Amino acid sequence: MPFVTAGDPDLEFTSHVLRTLDGRGCHLCELGMPYSDPIADGPVIQASYTRALSAGIRVPDVLDMVRRTAPGLAMPIVTMVSYAILYRRGLAAYVSEAKSAGVRGAIVPDLPVEEADELAAICRGEDFSLIQLVTPTTPPARARRIAAQSSGFLYFVSVTGVTGERTELAPDLVDQVGWLRGETDLPICIGFGISRPEHIRRLASVADGLIVGSAFVRRMARAAEASRDEVLGELGDFAGQLLEALGGSSQDIAAVAETP
Repeated sequence: MPFVTAGDPDLEFTSHVLRTLDGRGCHLCELGMPYSDPIADGPVIQASYTRALSAGIRVPDVLDMVRRTAPGLAMPIVTMVSYAILYRRGLAAYVSEAKSAGVRGAIVPDLPVEEADELAAICRGEDFSLIQLVTPTTPPARARRIAAQSSGFLYFVSVTGVTGERTELAPDLVDQVGWLRGETDLPICIGFGISRPEHIRRLASVADGLIVGSAFVRRMARAAEASRDEVLGELGDFAGQLLEALGGSSQDIAAVAETP
């Protein structure tokens, strides 16, 4: 489940990236809405947001690109979007706009569960997934509340900190995901820090989906100066390596694409 920044370096390239990843067999794509103050993202994704905003990319532009691209894709698209963007556009308006463009759900990383009731109700009424995050430091009672309010899938943050490529993952990650699986019927997808085929092999047996962000965004950044065809080929090859690492788990992860 790749994450890509919308509009870096432009939306035409983003559309090509989505088609490339879909053609390689990716099961779902997170599309990052550029935002000036992302609280959960590391330097690679922050820099991509800055470039996209500097190029004038705005929410309507991104949704127009999705509207043109999504009908040709097998994988669903969900947006990673700051609550400030939703609030400014209007919660119901954003959900309606996004759904009509072909978006299947939203991950809102800066929305506390205590303040999510209104958006959760709107999303339920529109059959639009509200995907919320559980972290390694989330207390058990709070994790259960987040799971009860979420739809589509539950996003488990693999590390304490921000997004970014990492060499090693937390040694107790498998146990933490195993506990959470006993508390919810939602698919559990793991993100943050996952960047290598060996990470995929380690986690495929306990996760319903594996989210890879900075490793894709870093490769996309080369499109501003290198051949776009070359970058698309590199992205496709990298996706292929990750998908190959899934082995026999690909059927289970593919099923997550049906839920958002």
